[in-house]
Amino acid sequence: MDDDPNKPSNADEQLEREIRQGRKFNPQEALARMAGPGAMKGASPVSQVQQAEAEIGTWLASNMVDTGGALKVVLHRHLKGSRLLLDNLEQPLTALAGYCRAVLENDSRLTEIVREADVEWGRAMDERPHFDREGIQPSPDDPYTSESVRRALDDVLTKIPGETG
Repeated sequence: MDDDPNKPSNADEQLEREIRQGRKFNPQEALARMAGPGAMKGASPVSQVQQAEAEIGTWLASNMVDTGGALKVVLHRHLKGSRLLLDNLEQPLTALAGYCRAVLENDSRLTEIVREADVEWGRAMDERPHFDREGIQPSPDDPYTSESVRRALDDVLTKIPGETG
């Protein structure tokens, strides 16, 4: 006699067949079937690192004033997978604040961020980027100068809860 309590009844099997007939089979369905029932209970299919990276990206998009958008991209790129972010997965905005402070405290780092933002802007706009040159006044068309990036990073620090610029 086969009295296995874990074995689905004929009615349950019939119901499952009817439900599956109406669904399209896709890779997510295949993974879910391979993992078995309850494999994802209580867990997010998105890793904690990806969640933290997404939170930073969303926060930058909503809170950072950057009309060209290139500085947001550069900051997000530098934080993705960084040690600073990995050490602050529970509080990704703390990682963002720490990164902004580190850039503001180091002129060569600031210069590099400005240069990357200029390159990113040029790529996005399909234009030749403007670069800061020592001893020469920045072009009025340059959206990313050392001074404008410094102000933007200071502004980010004032907007992050618990931080002061």
